[in-house]
Amino acid sequence: MPISNAVRPLTVAPSEVFTENLATHIAREKYFAGRHQLGGWLRLLLFVGGAAGAWWLFSNEHIAPGIAFVLAIWVLFSILVRWHSGISYQREHHRLLARINQDELDRLAGKLSGFDPGLRYLDAQHPYAADLDVFGEHSLFQLLNRATTRLGHDWLASWLLHPAKPAEVQARQQATTELAPDVTWLQEWQARARHFPRQQADPREFSAWLARPDFFAGKPWLKPLLVVLPLLVGASIVAWLLNYGFYALVAIQLVIGLLNGRMAAVRNEYAEQATAMRDALRATQAQLALFEQDPDRSWQAPRLQQLLATLQQASHGAAATQRLGQLSNVAGLFRGREHPLGALLLNSLLLWDLHAVWQLERWKRGLGSELTTVLEVQAELEALVSLAGWQFANPGYVVPELSAEQLEVTATELGHPLIFSATRITNDFHTVGLAQTVVVTGSNMAGKSTFLRTLGLNMVLALAGGVVCARHFRVSPAQVFTAMRTQDNLAESTSSFYAELKRLRLLLDLSSQQSGTNDSALPVFYLLDEILKGTNSLDRHRGARALLRQLHQRRAGGLVSTHDLELAALEEEWPGQVRNFSFNSTFANGQIHFDYHLTPGPCRSFNASQLMQLMGIEVDY
Repeated sequence: MPISNAVRPLTVAPSEVFTENLATHIAREKYFAGRHQLGGWLRLLLFVGGAAGAWWLFSNEHIAPGIAFVLAIWVLFSILVRWHSGISYQREHHRLLARINQDELDRLAGKLSGFDPGLRYLDAQHPYAADLDVFGEHSLFQLLNRATTRLGHDWLASWLLHPAKPAEVQARQQATTELAPDVTWLQEWQARARHFPRQQADPREFSAWLARPDFFAGKPWLKPLLVVLPLLVGASIVAWLLNYGFYALVAIQLVIGLLNGRMAAVRNEYAEQATAMRDALRATQAQLALFEQDPDRSWQAPRLQQLLATLQQASHGAAATQRLGQLSNVAGLFRGREHPLGALLLNSLLLWDLHAVWQLERWKRGLGSELTTVLEVQAELEALVSLAGWQFANPGYVVPELSAEQLEVTATELGHPLIFSATRITNDFHTVGLAQTVVVTGSNMAGKSTFLRTLGLNMVLALAGGVVCARHFRVSPAQVFTAMRTQDNLAESTSSFYAELKRLRLLLDLSSQQSGTNDSALPVFYLLDEILKGTNSLDRHRGARALLRQLHQRRAGGLVSTHDLELAALEEEWPGQVRNFSFNSTFANGQIHFDYHLTPGPCRSFNASQLMQLMGIEVDY
């Protein structure tokens, strides 16, 4: 299914959709809050009235009518509790949907401080993550991430950290293009998981734990005891109430106490694992039910069809949500431990924890080995929903084309997705081929570094499968590499210059690996900002020249920004391999003006002297 490079037509602005949804869900939340309050009063009145009625009937020795009345009140109370729980869910659901729409409005306004920055995914050795603001405060991850589950966050982060192969990029584009228009479905997906906030545990660890050998294996005597001992407890209690059998009850309790004590470590381990995972499992069940059981939807994108088929295969033809529901119910058996007195009674009378252990091991023989597959399907859908939500919120962005050329980047009206100004400046750009370097010169604050980040961040988006901030964008599969924010390190006695050299060493190592005999290895697209800025101009020029010569002998190409006009002279010395572009400024009436437009040719106007004068430093010419 080919994906068009055209901009999706916009009929209603996303901000208007989110604003209308926000108002609707706030109103619905208030409506259900009123009904929830009414339900609380009805429950109280029914309880008080039922208690009073039962007292009057039994006190007047109307035994049979009293029993019938109590049963009727119990049935009515159960129905009322169920209705009240449904109202409570609806109230919370609309609150969550309102929050989701407010989040979308905050993203459109650039208010990202309240979102997860994903700092756990930052790695100083990664080729580009730190320099391009992929993670951290005011980052791409905050802008894109609409995942709720722990595994969904990991999945999206992995996509942003590793460029995908062309077929994979196209599969994600097709899936997100199908998902993006249905904002109601996207927000329902998110809200369902947000009902279960305690999802700190990593579900992959739970899946690995389930793969361990069964506790009940090799203990054929234990299962009969789980049935026989509770029956004996019940019989001995009846006998005790009839004034005999007290010693039998004590003896059985001693046996049960010894059994619970001997197996306390196992009971605690199973309870800890199941309780930690219960919310994550319930979230997974709720989301996958929307994906696999929606009667009004037939998925068309090949990746979505593949994910649905994977779910059906993993659950042996049954609904995966049904299997997950069973697991969630089993995990819920351990919730009795939240009430110590209740847990003591349940384990003393029924061996409750051991029954729960048995049920958990019975369940994993049905789906346990495929649980990881089911969780990974959910995680991938979470990542796809994030990209789809990003696409819906930015209808002016474009689905990138993938180029078969080596290191092609062609962009029209390319902008930085983390700049939210209504007057955001965009630029056109084109480069293609290995051993090609674009030297970008310019005055201070003219936009060199921002342009390099703009280009790199949009490449990351494109190779993750997302839309990019441009009117047209065509890119080849490549490994982006940046050297921009090198800093000194006092703990390691490392100067900023030496830190940059270490970073460039990583570039050489990476380009050497990508230039081997492996045809599937991606060429390196480098973005080097103010190259070798920590040394004198002579060494800087000689070192940069030597580095570029070495890179041009490998499967690499890219951009270098610099103040060094001597480096711009390489265009004449290496024709066909080096091109010059620049960002310029003008100085008039005591003010410096920037247009932030990329211009062919080297920069001829630098503003350092003017900036120093503006700061009160007298400069001799």
